[in-house]
Amino acid sequence: MHQPVGPPFSDTLVRRLREADRVAVLTGAGISAESGVPTFRDPDGLWQRFRPEELANVEAFLANPTLVQGWYAHRRALVEDVEPNAGHRALAALERWVTARGGDFLLATQNVDGLHARAGSERLVELHGSLLRSHCIDCAAEADESADARGPLTCQACGGLVRPDVVWFGEQLPEAAFAQAEQAAALADVYLSVGTSAVVYPAAGLPLLARQAGAYVAEVNPTPSDIAGRVSEQVRGTAGEVLPALVAALGGASGIRGQESGGNDG
Repeated sequence: MHQPVGPPFSDTLVRRLREADRVAVLTGAGISAESGVPTFRDPDGLWQRFRPEELANVEAFLANPTLVQGWYAHRRALVEDVEPNAGHRALAALERWVTARGGDFLLATQNVDGLHARAGSERLVELHGSLLRSHCIDCAAEADESADARGPLTCQACGGLVRPDVVWFGEQLPEAAFAQAEQAAALADVYLSVGTSAVVYPAAGLPLLARQAGAYVAEVNPTPSDIAGRVSEQVRGTAGEVLPALVAALGGASGIRGQESGGNDG
């Protein structure tokens, strides 16, 4: 005889969310992997096919801009060919649920694929930038992402090389974006760490900052992250499985169904 299976999260998490005035979330590659976006640390991830030091730093870009631009064009094509999943939609629904009650909400993502915005998230900061934007390294003007088959893509305004608007190895996170994420973590009543291995700092320190400031911190991940032993609750499962059930427990599931039935993800 099969025993009924309850939700993977505790009643405490649901109660704390209902009582919260401020909710903050950090997401990592795991949530996008459910949409088919390759991650960098999986056995089949992109880092297994290319050495990161060849492609993801300024020196490599200046040495071979055509190679780096081509690889990022390939990555853009991959993310443009996938759709936000139930986990992305659930976070957008959670934002609507929190803000409809007069609360504050912020989603900070380490992902560069734009899927959160396509799912409807609005109170969003992209800590590592976006694959969907490019800019000139000389004048900083936004650039057209279309490829130039005859050589490296250059700025139409000044002729400088065009690079993806992502944070490379050795670079600092965007100051304003990280400050916003840090403030949200420090003030949060509940903090969700979703689909992140918690090995890339400083973003990995945000859930710990929230915990130290008194927040109830729940990690949503199929396997324990590097900080799993230091959070309030470990919720084992994927974002696509856990988050819709969590939002449903709060009474906000209609927002997820609305996104699913709306056709275009925007």
